[in-house]
Amino acid sequence: MSEFLQLGVLAYLLILWGLVTTVFIVLLIRRSLLTNREDDQLFLDAAEAHMAAEQRMLINQISSLSRPLLTTGITSGILLLVIAGMWLYEGLKSSNFF
Repeated sequence: MSEFLQLGVLAYLLILWGLVTTVFIVLLIRRSLLTNREDDQLFLDAAEAHMAAEQRMLINQISSLSRPLLTTGITSGILLLVIAGMWLYEGLKSSNFF
């Protein structure tokens, strides 16, 4: 019964890791698409003010993605380390190492 419970926890952690990593990858793709639209131009003319406003909006959107990217990336890494630790522990425990 203990092995089933541990395998169940490991399976749930793998599913959770998959979901968090998927969100992380989607956010990376979103940021990449936004940065492709970003221009390195200086708008001096009043006629180009709408273009400058679009660039400021893009920069704000890119900046707003930094916190979720950091959070999901760190969470994904920690979950991967926990999963690897549990897998190693279970493997060593079943080989009568402990």
